[in-house]
Amino acid sequence: MDTLIAPPPPLSTGLSTGRVGLLLTGGGARAAYQMGVLKAIAHIGREAGAPRTSPYQVIAGTSAGAINAAALACQADRFDAAVGEVVDVWSQFRSEQVYRTDSLGLLRTGAPWLTMMSFGWALHRWRRARPRSLLDNSPLETLLLRMVRFDRLPRLMAEGHLHALAVTASSYSSGEHVTFYESAHDIPPWTRSQRLAVRTQLGVRHLLASSAIPFVFPATALPVGDRMGWFGDGSMRQAAPISPTVHLGAERVLIVGAGRMHEPPGDHQEVSGYPSIAQIAGHALSNIFLDALAVDIERLQRINSTLALLSPEARARTPLRPIEALVIAPSQRLDDLAGKHLDSLPRTIRALLRGVGVTGQGETARGAALASYLLFESGYTRELIALGEADARAKGDEVRAFFGWGARTAALPDLRLTSSSSI
Repeated sequence: MDTLIAPPPPLSTGLSTGRVGLLLTGGGARAAYQMGVLKAIAHIGREAGAPRTSPYQVIAGTSAGAINAAALACQADRFDAAVGEVVDVWSQFRSEQVYRTDSLGLLRTGAPWLTMMSFGWALHRWRRARPRSLLDNSPLETLLLRMVRFDRLPRLMAEGHLHALAVTASSYSSGEHVTFYESAHDIPPWTRSQRLAVRTQLGVRHLLASSAIPFVFPATALPVGDRMGWFGDGSMRQAAPISPTVHLGAERVLIVGAGRMHEPPGDHQEVSGYPSIAQIAGHALSNIFLDALAVDIERLQRINSTLALLSPEARARTPLRPIEALVIAPSQRLDDLAGKHLDSLPRTIRALLRGVGVTGQGETARGAALASYLLFESGYTRELIALGEADARAKGDEVRAFFGWGARTAALPDLRLTSSSSI
């Protein structure tokens, strides 16, 4: 379910100065869309004669977006080529690269998980019967070790290719939302209500934690200071997704979402009858992955509008600084796209999802929202990449203005001021 807020007006101002940040949000398999957007932007940059190195000095990501963010940050010196390589990974994805799809693997995780939901009252004494998640994502660790070269980060930062990389995760142990970051210079950690930042040496375990979709993938243990905690998907309790890029020094931010920011006029077809577990779970995941970003963008717009009313003298007396943001999000419902590709999932996973109510095909499929986060299959991911490319090209004028590539061809409103202290 992707319905969020009314369509936001453009937040880009056409400025081409200041440190640029890239924010990639969560969404499981939906994150393939992000790479389509970045592929199109790289092509627009080549057409404008822009350098092939990274145009983003600060890169931040959450959940599957953190995986894309880290893979690109670790090749910031050859960013154009890195985009192509990560696109290739998404274009050829199979579910077994992310989680076990074999019958034995499912018997060890999915079947006991569903059994515990139904008969946990009878099995509570048998601790060995308590699975940690619906799926076993151990194959993802193998993929990440091959795909993300964290050992390159210190040199890239020392050479000035990258200013900072941030990965967010949510602590089941403390209830806090934590931004783990690695930076070229000494950037003081920040603390807000129920969220904090920790400077550390990033690694694959941070990505596993950030992308651990609740209930679906197991939590990961990470150190926070002198204590250990169990962490899950960074989209949970993420009240201010844009915040890390700003705290790490970005003055302009490209935000790539993984769900529609608004619905077109008219009623969307509703499925009658009592909602299945899959429908409820899909609704909950949409809330976790999508709503916080929409609210944060709405808050940014509201602050911008308020500050625009202040005189230059009044703005000079506030702890505020200008932030330019360009938002690109899917123009189509990804639930509907996922519904067309349910048959491409491995038979074992289809059977497991049927057990919680994922049925049908196409726009009439039930529970497609849940499946859209787990559909790591090339037919679906390629369609998402193509959609991302199309959406970014449709904003070509705004993209060129945002990066300062060539002549500006669109007059954009001045909505660039936001608060560094409020986020």
